[in-house]
Amino acid sequence: MNWLAHVLLSEEKVDFQLGNYLADPLKGKAWESASADLQKGINVHKLIDSYTDSHKIVALSKSRLREQGLLRGVIIDLTYDYLLSKHWEKFSTVPRERYITDFYANALRRAPSLPEHPQRLIKNLVKQDRLNKYNSLEQLHRVFMSVDGRLSPKLLARETASSYIRDVERVRRELEKDFLTFFPDLRNYLRTHLDHRHIGHWRCDG
Repeated sequence: MNWLAHVLLSEEKVDFQLGNYLADPLKGKAWESASADLQKGINVHKLIDSYTDSHKIVALSKSRLREQGLLRGVIIDLTYDYLLSKHWEKFSTVPRERYITDFYANALRRAPSLPEHPQRLIKNLVKQDRLNKYNSLEQLHRVFMSVDGRLSPKLLARETASSYIRDVERVRRELEKDFLTFFPDLRNYLRTHLDHRHIGHWRCDG
């Protein structure tokens, strides 16, 4: 799963959300004075990634794209965020636009009390509006192309993220069905690790 899913699949506390978002750029390790909620968010990020990587539906989605490919996992993560954006109302009681706006505001208020590196990451998140990059297939395609800009020349010589655009379009309905099966599984798994008092933004019937 990518940024949008990680923020949604958090307890509704800003440090927890930030930990879940920042886990990758922080390489899974918080700074010494980080709060317990932020550390818990990082830990839940790892649980999400582990569960996702081992789930049979995610493996099926990858195989729908291509039999082989180094970037299949990245493409599915990004595409699932697009599908989460599309089906947001099935999984959240809070409208997507309001949820993202509130998270940005809370993150910016929290940022000045954090070390310089996470401060910079949070400011870039909001400035680039990263959680609103998945609202249409056109936006998703632009994200694929931006991934190419971060790949090494060696990997680019083998395959590109943008080359998956046609694959995603070809099996879009199948991927949507996969996502709508997988995401409730992931959410139910996470319920056993989260404080139910702080996940009221999750739609129980989604």
